[in-house]
Amino acid sequence: MNFVEELKWRGMLHQMMPGTDELLKKGMTTAYVGIDPTADSLHIGHLCSVMMLRHFQRAGHKPLALVGGATGMIGDPSGKSAERNLLTEDILRHNVACIKKQLSHFLDFDSDAPNAAELVNNYDWMKDFTFLDFAREVGKHITVNYMMAKDSVKKRLNGEARDGLSFTEFTYQLLQGYDFLHLYETKNCKLQMGGSDQWGNITTGTELIRRTLGAEADAYALTCPLITKADGKKFGKTEQGNVWLDRRYTTPYKFYQFWLNVGDEEAERYIKIFTSLEHDEIDSLIAEHRADPGRRLLQKRLGEEVTCMVHSRADYEMALEASNILFGKATKDSLLKLDEETFLSVFDGVPHFEVSRDQAVGAKAVDLFAEATKCFASKGEMRKLTQGGGVSLNKEKLAAFDQEIKAEDLIDGKYLLVQRGKKNYFLITVK
Repeated sequence: MNFVEELKWRGMLHQMMPGTDELLKKGMTTAYVGIDPTADSLHIGHLCSVMMLRHFQRAGHKPLALVGGATGMIGDPSGKSAERNLLTEDILRHNVACIKKQLSHFLDFDSDAPNAAELVNNYDWMKDFTFLDFAREVGKHITVNYMMAKDSVKKRLNGEARDGLSFTEFTYQLLQGYDFLHLYETKNCKLQMGGSDQWGNITTGTELIRRTLGAEADAYALTCPLITKADGKKFGKTEQGNVWLDRRYTTPYKFYQFWLNVGDEEAERYIKIFTSLEHDEIDSLIAEHRADPGRRLLQKRLGEEVTCMVHSRADYEMALEASNILFGKATKDSLLKLDEETFLSVFDGVPHFEVSRDQAVGAKAVDLFAEATKCFASKGEMRKLTQGGGVSLNKEKLAAFDQEIKAEDLIDGKYLLVQRGKKNYFLITVK
């Protein structure tokens, strides 16, 4: 597989230094991508760079994932107005361990192959580097004029960000440049990859290598485009915030729903970027989808591939089961198959009431649903809807408006799901 041609076809190549393709054709090459460890989970905004590493390894090259334990402490000036908080070493170690576990879903770290992936942390080589040593050994090679010419710096100095640019952030490109120099010397790493907003920082690294080791030192840069939605807005953000890879922050159900709900134009781009499906299969899926967009074949396959890759096949199947509860025909058995995390995720946002066990068990449905809670405006409304077959409890039609609520009706021993008509759901938690 030709790595550069693969990226071009998938819409994942933005900029590349001359000579990069020739370098990769010579044989196995080592490249790295930097990842910010300020959280203990990646989010889908990281995925394009991670997928670049995945394709890089598939093409027979060696990927390095660099977690920026040192640089992550100070902030990157590429558009962010607030500096990052200082991490303790314990938090940093925890975050790095969590990120490596997530990356292992995409990269092979454990094989004996010469191109097995490695995780490196720049804190390891920066923690004992004194300021005076850094100024003497690194700072002397790069002029302030060179650093000021970078777009990421210009934007901050021109007032596009309220808070300007601190000296700490200004040094970021030197720190990142030194990472490249260190990996070049210790790991024979000749290529740095990242998002297009990192081009300035990456090329500072290639320049530092050239000025430190001589003009014959061959270091290269390659970036992917910043992924956006069809309306041009930032990819990966929802009204609730980032879509995370860790189920503690974004459940597999909500993760699957994100991909399922992207538009047709986005789905055609994303299935190339965020899956490893082969060209012929993707072309076939796109053609089939265009012939009948209403079936949403692309979105469904995209959701399946990414959910299985990030989580598991079992998580995908549960997310699919959960989706059918809201948007397809489902039964009480369908509800009982869900774990509590998925169940609550599906009904997050529906009106939610809490009652005591004494209020619920043994009560008449009409008293519980129209008085103790406000699932219905009145007993009369509930009586009329029940008689017309428009009220369900746990996905089963309510036989009578005054039906007794029993302990065995409680899902997971504490939930009742009330449905009014086809689309109105209410969740009752029994304490």
